[in-house]
Amino acid sequence: EILGEKAYPTLMDAAKEHRIDLVNVFRNSADVPPVVDDAIGIGAKAIWLQLGIFHEMAAAKARAQDIPVVQNRCLMVEHARQDREKGPR
Repeated sequence: EILGEKAYPTLMDAAKEHRIDLVNVFRNSADVPPVVDDAIGIGAKAIWLQLGIFHEMAAAKARAQDIPVVQNRCLMVEHARQDREKGPR
């Protein structure tokens, strides 16, 4: 448990209890391939690699399974940017 939230040892374990649409990766680039394999295995809808994280071969493998991949971008920054572009509500 971390900050009151249940933690899982693997993505596969988490997927047994929850539907996972987006796999958001905060790992070293070298650690990406097995995460992508697990994301494919659980039927994730997208994979997001945070700032500084790239792995073109793993990304190509996911894209071959029709899973979009974003590399080297911060999800929070992109979400805020899209909100700014939408303007006032």
